Amino acid sequence: MKKRLLFVFAHPDDESFACAGTMAKYRDVGHDIYLICATSGCGGKSGEYQVNCKQELASLREQELLQACSVLGVSDLYLLRYPDGSLANQDIDEMAEKIEIYILQLMPHVIVTFPPNGVTGHRDHIAISRATEQAVLESEKKLEQSQFCSFFFASIPHYYDYCSDSAPSGAVPITGKVNIIQHREAKGRALQAHRSQIYSVNRAYPGVMQGDYGVIGQYEYYTKVRANGQNVVTQESSDGIPEIELCH
Repeated sequence: MKKRLLFVFAHPDDESFACAGTMAKYRDVGHDIYLICATSGCGGKSGEYQVNCKQELASLREQELLQACSVLGVSDLYLLRYPDGSLANQDIDEMAEKIEIYILQLMPHVIVTFPPNGVTGHRDHIAISRATEQAVLESEKKLEQSQFCSFFFASIPHYYDYCSDSAPSGAVPITGKVNIIQHREAKGRALQAHRSQIYSVNRAYPGVMQGDYGVIGQYEYYTKVRANGQNVVTQESSDGIPEIELCH
């Protein structure tokens, strides 16, 4: 049975850092992949490109995101176009309502967003996590139980392996890992699409921009937090992180 997976992130490139291998994997077995991106990344760096204003940077980063989506087989991309860096100051109810509209329209089987600490502690990441969780809860009031999604947080435990700084506090327990060994090249090519963010890619995945995908790990990591309208107890296994599938 074809499934629908919805990924909700704050910036162009979030999807590639966190979930690109997973997105490509499930696309390749015939599922539909959807992405909501809350901002157009106008607050980021422009890398090797010369831009004259934030609007030009936003346009550039949207084009990069479209290229990454093409690599990953994203069926539809939804751009909310909030100002980059502003999500923590937005009306959380309004943002959640916008996300809920897409949930009710698509009725995804799986929804993925950042964990509450945003992986990096970025305030936009934290805000989109809160808004998405609220949207999931509100959507359940309008859907039949058979239409409820499985809700996951995406973590990047190895993000700081090649960085001088360290992860923020408040990480949720990781409860499963998806094997992306056959899709590391797709993740690498998606990261390469975000050329303006070469500094960020180089610090987390050195060599990828030059075509060396060896630094990309075998797994992407998740925490299942809600299923069938009920919260899931998040507890790390004493036997290590089990390999899982987000859907079948």
